[in-house]
Amino acid sequence: MLTTTERILFVLMALILGGLTAILFYGIYKIIRRGRPAPPRENVIPSLIGAAIDVLLQRPMFRSRPVLSVFHAFIFFGFSYYFLVNVTDVLEGFVPGFELIYGGQGPLEPLPDWPINLFNLIADILSVLTLLGMIVFLVRRFITHDKRLEFNEGVLLNPKVQQGWIRYDSLIVGVFILLHVGSRFLGQALRLAENGRPDPFMPFASAASFLFRGLSEGAFTFGIHLTWWLALGLILLFLPYFVRSKHIHLMVAPLNLGLGKPGPRGELDPATPPGSDDDAEPGAKYVQDLAWPRLMDAYACIMCNRCNDVCPAHSQGLVLSPAAVEVNKRWLFNEHFADFAYRGNLPDMPLTQHVISPEAVWACTTCYACVRVCPVGNEPMADIVDIRRRMIIEGEEMDSGIQTALESLAKNGNWFGKGSRARARWTKGLEFKVKDVTKEEAEYLWFVGDTASFDARVIPITQTVANVFQQAGVDFGILGRAERNSGNDVRRVGEEGLFEQLAEDNAAAFGKAQFKKIVTTDPHSLNALRNEYGPFVEENWEVLHYTNLLLELFESGKLSVSKPLSHYRVTYHDPCYLGRYNGEFSAPRKLLEILGVEFQEMPRNCENSYCCGAGGGQIWLGITPEGERPAENRIREALDALAPSSNGAAADDKQLLFVVTCPKDVIMYTDAVKTTGNEGKIEVRDMIQLVEEAISG
Repeated sequence: MLTTTERILFVLMALILGGLTAILFYGIYKIIRRGRPAPPRENVIPSLIGAAIDVLLQRPMFRSRPVLSVFHAFIFFGFSYYFLVNVTDVLEGFVPGFELIYGGQGPLEPLPDWPINLFNLIADILSVLTLLGMIVFLVRRFITHDKRLEFNEGVLLNPKVQQGWIRYDSLIVGVFILLHVGSRFLGQALRLAENGRPDPFMPFASAASFLFRGLSEGAFTFGIHLTWWLALGLILLFLPYFVRSKHIHLMVAPLNLGLGKPGPRGELDPATPPGSDDDAEPGAKYVQDLAWPRLMDAYACIMCNRCNDVCPAHSQGLVLSPAAVEVNKRWLFNEHFADFAYRGNLPDMPLTQHVISPEAVWACTTCYACVRVCPVGNEPMADIVDIRRRMIIEGEEMDSGIQTALESLAKNGNWFGKGSRARARWTKGLEFKVKDVTKEEAEYLWFVGDTASFDARVIPITQTVANVFQQAGVDFGILGRAERNSGNDVRRVGEEGLFEQLAEDNAAAFGKAQFKKIVTTDPHSLNALRNEYGPFVEENWEVLHYTNLLLELFESGKLSVSKPLSHYRVTYHDPCYLGRYNGEFSAPRKLLEILGVEFQEMPRNCENSYCCGAGGGQIWLGITPEGERPAENRIREALDALAPSSNGAAADDKQLLFVVTCPKDVIMYTDAVKTTGNEGKIEVRDMIQLVEEAISG
C-alpha cells in the first residue's frame, strides 16, 4: 500500500524515534537505581507473573470507582489489543495486497477465514469501546471537572502541576488515543467503502463505511494513506513523549506491582538500607535517599487521586495528599532528568520543600488506605515515614503533643506520663488476682497496652475483659510493671531509636516470662508484636487479638449466650491495624452473629474501612487540626447505615450501637459522638461489653 518513499520515511522515523525512546527508558532505569537499596525481593518471577495477570484482568482498578474502572478497562483492553492490531497495520502498509477485511486478502487468502474474522471482530468492538472510554475520561476532566482530580488548597505542588500540566498531559494523551484508534477504525471503514460492501465481522466499521460511499478512487487512496499515517506515524512521534507522560504507567505498573513490598503489610522497611554502614543516616531528606521502589512509584503513578479519596487527612481538608507525593517526585525527575539519569549530579532539593510540606508529613495517620487502594502498588506512606525518620534525627520542629508523648515514652515506657508501678493498677478493681507472668506461668500473656492500662475511660473495659477471661477459664497473666509501649506508633512517627529501645525492653521481659501465646486488645500492639518484633525476640509466639480468643471460647463452649442481644441494631468499625494491616475481619462479625444483634455494615468496611484518625501519632497531637475529624465523619456514616430503611418500614425502638475493638477507638468515637451532637442517638461500645451482657443473662 505504501509507496517506496513512505516506507523509507517510516523506517527512518522508527529507527530515530525508537532509538531516542530507548535512551530515555534507560534514563528512567538509571534514575530508579539512584535510590537506596531495599529489602531483597523473593520469588520475583512468580510475583511478576501474578502482577501481569492482575493487570491484564484489571483487578487492582476495581478496588474503587467501579463505574470509572469499567471505562478504564475499555481503554486498557483496547490499547493492549492494539499492539497486535498495529503489527497487522504495518504489514498492510509494507506487504502488497495484504488486507484483513473479508477474512483476509492477498497473502492471507490461503489461510482459514475464522481466526482473521475473530481478530477483526475483537478489534472492531474494542476500537469503539476504547474511543468511548477515552471520551468519558476527557469529559470527566475537562467538562464536568470531577472534584476528585483536584487537590486541597495549601497542598505542596510542583509549579508545573500548579500551572495545569497534569491536565495538559491528559489532553495530549487523550487526543493521541482518539486520533490513533479513530484513524485506524476509519481506515478500515474506508477499505470497506472502497470495496462497496460491508464485512459482518467488522460491524461498526461497516456501519461507518456508508459515510464514505461514492468517494472517488483518488479520495479513497488518499484517505487510506492518511489514516494509516495518523494511526502508525503518531505512535512513532508519541513514543519519546510517552516516556515523560504519566501514561508510562502502562509499562511500569506491572513491574511496580510485581516488585512490591515483600513481607507483611504491618512491617515497615528498615530505617537504613540493608547492608549499609553504621554511619548511614536513617530515613530520607532528598529524593535519592528514598529506596529504589519509592522512586519507581513515581513512574507507576496514574495520577488518578484514588489515594486522596481514602486519605482521612485529605478528606478532612488538610494539606496532605498522597497523590501529590508521587506527582511531585515525577515532575522533579522530569525537570532534572539529565542530572538524575546521566550526569549523576543529584540536586540537593529537600523533600520537605519540593515533594511534601512538613505540615503534611505530620498529618498522616499511617492507616495504609492509600497503599491498599492504589491500583499500581504505590506506597506514599512509606515515603512519609522515611521523611519523619530523618526529620526526627535532624531535630526538626514537631507538634508539642507528639514531642511530649515521645519524651514520656522514653522516660516511662508509656505516653501517659505514668510510672511503671502504675501500669497494673487497673487490676485492683478486680475480685481475683491477675497473674504476673514474670513470676508464674500462664498460657496467655495479655499485652494490655498503654491506653487500656492508663486511660480512665478505657480501664472499665479492660477490667471487663479480665472478668470475661476469668469466667471462661482462660489461663492468662500480664507483665505488669515490666510492660512497655509496643512502639508501633512510635516507629510510625519516625522515632526509630525509641522504637528499638521499647522493643528491646519488652523482649527482655518476654524472655523472663512464662507463657505460650500472646493476646492483646490493642490492634496497634498486635501489629508491632506480630510483624515487627522478629529481630528482637528468639521465639515466634502466636499473637492473637482478643476477638479471636473470644470466638474460640464461644465455639468451644467455654462461653455461651444466655441472653441474645436482639434489642440492639449495631454497626462495626474495622480498626486499621486489625483489619487492613492484619486481615482480621471475620472474628468480630462472627461474634456479633453469635451475640444475636441486628448487624448492619457501613459502606466503608473491611479493607475499605475508614480510619478513626488516631494512628501514626495523631492521638498525641497537642493542636487539633481544623475540619471535620475522621471519627466525626465515621459516626455520621454509622448513623446513616443504622437508620430505618427508606422503603417505608417504621422506625423501631432498638438501641443503636457503634461497636469497636480497639482502646483508641473507644476514645476517638466516644468524643466524636459528643462533638457531632449525637449523644442519645448512638452509643459507642467495645465488643467485650456486649459479650459480658450476653453471657450474664
